[in-house]
Amino acid sequence: MTVRTRIAPSPTGDPHVGTAYIALFNLCFARQQGGQFILRIEDTDRERSTPESEQMILDSLRWLGLEWDEGPDVGGPHGPYRQSERGDIYAEYARQLLDAGHAFKCYRTSEELDELRETRKAAGLQMALKPADLALPEEEAARREREGWPYVVRMRVPTEGTCRVKDRLRGVIEVDWAQVDAQILLKSDGMPTYHLANVVDDHLMGITHVLRGEEWINSAPKHQLLYEYFGWEMPELCHMPLLRNPDKSKLSKRKNPTSINYYRRMGFLPQAVTNYLGRMGWSMPDEREKFSLDEMMAHFDVERVSLGGPVFDLEKLTWLNGLYIREDLDDDAFLQALRDWAFNEAYVREILPQVRPRVETLSEVMPLAGHFFSGLPAIDESSFASVKLERDELVRLLQFLVWRLEGVSRWDKESLLVEVKALAEVFELKMKAFLAPVFIAVTGSATSTSVLDAMAILGSDMTRARLRHAIAVLGGVSKKQAKRLEKEFRELK
Repeated sequence: MTVRTRIAPSPTGDPHVGTAYIALFNLCFARQQGGQFILRIEDTDRERSTPESEQMILDSLRWLGLEWDEGPDVGGPHGPYRQSERGDIYAEYARQLLDAGHAFKCYRTSEELDELRETRKAAGLQMALKPADLALPEEEAARREREGWPYVVRMRVPTEGTCRVKDRLRGVIEVDWAQVDAQILLKSDGMPTYHLANVVDDHLMGITHVLRGEEWINSAPKHQLLYEYFGWEMPELCHMPLLRNPDKSKLSKRKNPTSINYYRRMGFLPQAVTNYLGRMGWSMPDEREKFSLDEMMAHFDVERVSLGGPVFDLEKLTWLNGLYIREDLDDDAFLQALRDWAFNEAYVREILPQVRPRVETLSEVMPLAGHFFSGLPAIDESSFASVKLERDELVRLLQFLVWRLEGVSRWDKESLLVEVKALAEVFELKMKAFLAPVFIAVTGSATSTSVLDAMAILGSDMTRARLRHAIAVLGGVSKKQAKRLEKEFRELK
């Protein structure tokens, strides 16, 4: 048997370090076994998936040195490798489940589903909806079908008993079927959910081992049941521990930079980031901290993975990155790393139109454009002394902008202008007054190149990191304040 593993990211935002972490372990497991590693794109979320996000995923994984044998950009015998291009395949397997009685059409409206859940909650019943809960009177179901009402395809699940799922790291996991709902497999727009697409794709692509985050443990019974319905052999499962913040909470962008692009922009070396991710819950046989990707692949043993939540410590990563700079880079390699990082022609060409009209001598370039070649600006609360806003309102403005920018799918000046204008109206500020603190937060200065152009060039991850840094130097946001601000922000939509 040829070992085949995969990574299946969704192109709905900045490439996440958690994706790289899971990809790394799948790659190492496959290579150590002489197998193959496949990349496919789960882009069935039509509203949020973008080609730009897909390309960022491919670029960031390659930057880390993670290469795949099959995928949307390199092809392979099991394509297409984008789920959006496999709709007919999923529809056919959904029909098979319907014909076999393993799935059913559900014509319930979202309002009816909400009412069902509220009724069950009030009665103190478990929240998982079963086929019997969702069933309409026969006459009503026939009417809705006759009139062409939209429907979803749901799987049938047992109402009682226990599902036993084998896991490479955790042994047998038991889940009460009462906690498992009649999962939607095919949405009303004809697109599959993760659950159907995941099972069908893994089978058709010959995936033998699935290493994925432990957040998917509760979905394992549904997947195992689908394999049984289809009569297929299920891949061996291995649920990896989640990356954690230093406070042991799940790694999140609100507490730690999570975008791979952030670390790339900050000047971390790819080999250091890959090394650090490899240390997340795993260790070399000799326990050394510093090792190459090739060394990890050669010595990888999944049994050495620790189930304790690995803490993603930015200080530890920074220390490791410093080791690589000092121990692995001579002057020539250091110079090349600087060029690759920010002093490359493509990046500098983006910056030149912002700088050339504003300088009279070349010596003025770096003071004016330094923010394009740095990490977090050296600012403190006094940096905002010229901004005519109270501290709490200033923090509110910056926090609302961070949240607003999290929803931007196409990161360019025009899209950013739309978001900034909308928030300026909320704060009843003219654009110049609204952008004054943003200018300082993003560029570190009250006078520099256009802030919107700077945000577009720096990218979403670095822009938001600088805004969060500004919030932190202004005293940050307490839990109580955060709840209040989140409520206010939701009411804007």
